[in-house]
Amino acid sequence: MSLNHVNMDKLKKLMEAIKQDPANAKITPKVSGEWVFEKGQPQFRSEIEVEGGKFKVEADMPTKLGGWGSRPGPLNYCLYGLVSCYAFTFAALAAMDGISLNELSIKAEGHIDFSKVFGLADNPIVEEMKFKVTVNSNADVEKLENLKKLADERCPAVYCLSNPIKVTTELVKT
Repeated sequence: MSLNHVNMDKLKKLMEAIKQDPANAKITPKVSGEWVFEKGQPQFRSEIEVEGGKFKVEADMPTKLGGWGSRPGPLNYCLYGLVSCYAFTFAALAAMDGISLNELSIKAEGHIDFSKVFGLADNPIVEEMKFKVTVNSNADVEKLENLKKLADERCPAVYCLSNPIKVTTELVKT
């Protein structure tokens, strides 16, 4: 069964598996990529493997930030990840509650200050992230506001922005 283009059978099966063993709730996404030194090419390239196959993703910083502006930059991909994760969370929560959505769109904008990146100030790098969620549904506004509240609380991407997360880096010299 599908509602809001969400495979409810798979979600229900996963929820049951998590009830049986909480370890079933954990996943470990992985991405790797390489800086590209070749003239005329984007600055960064990755091949991401998922169940549906392998996808080539390329990034290039805007010219203002020392790139060539030939591809989306890392922040574009970051915002894409944020809005797609939020949209999935919202649509899945709606489906789990039996709420049918006719339209769901999300716009995100980030307010970024690069002065710290360049060692020129100690300002926060990310000042603010704004999401605008547009929904068309027969559900009343109160139910939709509750869905938004739940999505705000449960979206993994929003969680990453709102909570300190342990980050470790390791340098490997070849």
